[in-house]
Amino acid sequence: MSIQHINPDTIAAPKGYSHVVKDGSSVYIAGQVARDRDGKTVGVGDGKAQAEQVFKNLEAALAAAGGDLSHIVKLNVFMTHREDIPAYRETRDKYLSGDNLPVSTLILCSGLADPDFRIEIEAIAVVAQLPTGLV
Repeated sequence: MSIQHINPDTIAAPKGYSHVVKDGSSVYIAGQVARDRDGKTVGVGDGKAQAEQVFKNLEAALAAAGGDLSHIVKLNVFMTHREDIPAYRETRDKYLSGDNLPVSTLILCSGLADPDFRIEIEAIAVVAQLPTGLV
């Protein structure tokens, strides 16, 4: 079984890390922030717009690994502004719904890598793996 490091061109190019690491059916997604594919920060000062961009990035990361948002089993959410929690939850519920929701941790923190970031989400997913040796 080989480990794949994936950096989809639909997400801003990372510097010093991989956006996605896939090991068999396990997919690990680095913390996604509100940057568009060109590396521009989306929604400065707007928690809802930033959450929307983060979920778009998570979708792109999972698609590159052969999955979708329904494959997420764990979310770690880091937020800098308590007042953004309702907007985050509304956005999350737009992208993740149903009876099989992932486990989740939400942490309020004093800051993220860029002071314009209000939210960062990392994820773990499980996607189907095709049996080896099939043509």
